[in-house]
Amino acid sequence: MCGGEIRSRLRPFLLVLIHERPGHGYDLIDRLAGMGLADVEPGHAYRVLRGLERELLLTSRWMPSDAGPARRLYELTPAGSAYLKNRMEELAEFGGVLDTFLSLWTRTSRTKAVAFGRP
Repeated sequence: MCGGEIRSRLRPFLLVLIHERPGHGYDLIDRLAGMGLADVEPGHAYRVLRGLERELLLTSRWMPSDAGPARRLYELTPAGSAYLKNRMEELAEFGGVLDTFLSLWTRTSRTKAVAFGRP
């Protein structure tokens, strides 16, 4: 996926991960990579997290770590949960449109390939 498209949709990705369970920045970046978003720059992820916190969609607190310095743990606020619910409804609608688009592409690609004698 194009980096710009990911950056513009990073907010709901991070919120859904925090909805799943609170996390610190690098944990969230690792979890994004597990979703297939391996090219998210840490600096950008932290800017988005700070913005979500300024908007009161997240809270954070410092948690001590056995493996080094304290880490900031991000948690969803009630406002963040409501925002995420609304965004997920919008994204689900967009997902339906995207599914239709991909089906059209698949169908027309096969038709064009057969017309030109390719499998």
